[in-house]
Amino acid sequence: MADIKMKNYMEDCVEGMLPQILDQLDICKCDRCKMDILAYVLNKLPPKYVVTRKGHLYTKINAIQTQFDVDIISAITQAAAIVSKQPRHED
Repeated sequence: MADIKMKNYMEDCVEGMLPQILDQLDICKCDRCKMDILAYVLNKLPPKYVVTRKGHLYTKINAIQTQFDVDIISAITQAAAIVSKQPRHED
């Protein structure tokens, strides 16, 4: 079983979209704020766990769907607004 791993594919999707969405927003982009946004988004969106390469590819095909992207963009934008109102980083 050492060569079989489980991965939340949603993490890859959100991490991949996060920089381009944050670039469009006028908010703090320090590492702490980005991680808080990422954590918020991943807690709001349903996980997409994959175990095999075949499963990974099947999930990736589903990820191409427009609604999937819209959900991620919406969650990132919402998280950014919340985190920017109460940032937890030091000034």
